[in-house]
Amino acid sequence: MDEGEPVTGETAEHAVAVTSAKKSAKKIARLRERRARLRAKLAKVERKLAEADGAAAKAGGGVSPFARPFPDLPEIRGARFAAAEAGVRYQGRKDVMLAELAPGTAIAGVLTRSATRSAPVDWCRARLAALSKRSMKGPLAIVVNSGNANAFTGDNGMAGVSAVAGAAAKAVRGAKGGVFVASTGVIGEALPAERITARLKDMAARLDAGAIRDAADAIMTTDTFAKGAGRELTLGGEPVAIAGIAKGSGMIAPDMATMLAFVFTDAPIAQPLLQSMVSAATVVSFNAATVDSDTSTSDTLIVAATGKAGGKPIRNRRDPRAAPFEAALREVLVDLAQQIVRDGEGISKYVAVKVTGAKTDASAAVIARAIANSPLVKTAIAGADPNWGRIVMAVGKSGEPANRDRLSIRLGDILVAEKGWVAPGYREEDGAAYMKRDEIEISVDLGLRRGAAEVWTCDLTHRYIEINADYRS
Repeated sequence: MDEGEPVTGETAEHAVAVTSAKKSAKKIARLRERRARLRAKLAKVERKLAEADGAAAKAGGGVSPFARPFPDLPEIRGARFAAAEAGVRYQGRKDVMLAELAPGTAIAGVLTRSATRSAPVDWCRARLAALSKRSMKGPLAIVVNSGNANAFTGDNGMAGVSAVAGAAAKAVRGAKGGVFVASTGVIGEALPAERITARLKDMAARLDAGAIRDAADAIMTTDTFAKGAGRELTLGGEPVAIAGIAKGSGMIAPDMATMLAFVFTDAPIAQPLLQSMVSAATVVSFNAATVDSDTSTSDTLIVAATGKAGGKPIRNRRDPRAAPFEAALREVLVDLAQQIVRDGEGISKYVAVKVTGAKTDASAAVIARAIANSPLVKTAIAGADPNWGRIVMAVGKSGEPANRDRLSIRLGDILVAEKGWVAPGYREEDGAAYMKRDEIEISVDLGLRRGAAEVWTCDLTHRYIEINADYRS
């Protein structure tokens, strides 16, 4: 507009519009500044909350809502335990355990099939192969440390294992080839083996049949409670005991046959039969547990049978003592596996996924794990959202045989979907009410054959992210 040109209605409206736009821009700028300040305050509050959560966890206040007291486990004749503070990574807490086993003890085990398995796993695999062919004359031993997984550590990994095994053998006056070593914790950092070896002589002097609880404490990493399970039974008129401990909270999706489990019994079981029983029981116990679908580099299950209960060795399943022992052993392994899931990192809900009507049991297991491992299913559970469409998705992505029009889904006893669509009587409010429970059961029937499987898992919460984002700090 030229100077001196009269202001028309049109130009006046334009000037008002420009002024209004400027005011709007200033208002938007002020609102954005306010939003930035509020976000900064919110971030500060969240940091303080995270710090408070961490402090509570360190003080014992961050215990899983599904934690249970450590059980009064039976003593195992021929097995003694000790624990110590070695400062492998943690300060002011037990982080190394030693178990001494009587000469002649039969050892069975199942180990991770991870392609990036740790040095201790390789060591244990070699020991299992050797002991399946011949027994050691002297005592056997198991040494476990927490805080450092001794995985992806190059030649240092096996050197550290060898040093620990040698020192343990000397401490219990046994052979180096009779020592099993396991480690759990951070991957990719050299194991400070000297901190462990420096404590083994003193630990050997304090070995006690009643100290298995100390051993359970020493193997924990992000666990919020120590895990133990036991059974007592009579075999052929002789009292027999089984006692086991385990650790695990995150990186849990065992493929075995950061999960460790050690089970001890005084039953007289021949090594080949014990290995067969352990392998079979693992399928329906630890391999049916998943927290986050990540298989650890260190998964190790060792079962030791000292034979000190007396009686002739049980050599095959035709022995009338074999079936009750195998059932009790399976119960202990299932108990420990479920405790690991109940201590899942950030858990707020415990979930059982049951699949029936599949073509085979193996197919049912794959489908159950697809549901249990789905981040979308797990976050829906965390939010108490009965989004059964995500369950349908997980079944479909599994790659296993399924027929959409034969599929049925239940949340607890509530029939949610059938015959390719939502069930006629299903009400969303019923599903939402059920999903608010602490313990949830998801059931899927494929309607094909008789294959069945059950998998245990938990929800995926913001707390899980916090724990794993801060794991190495």
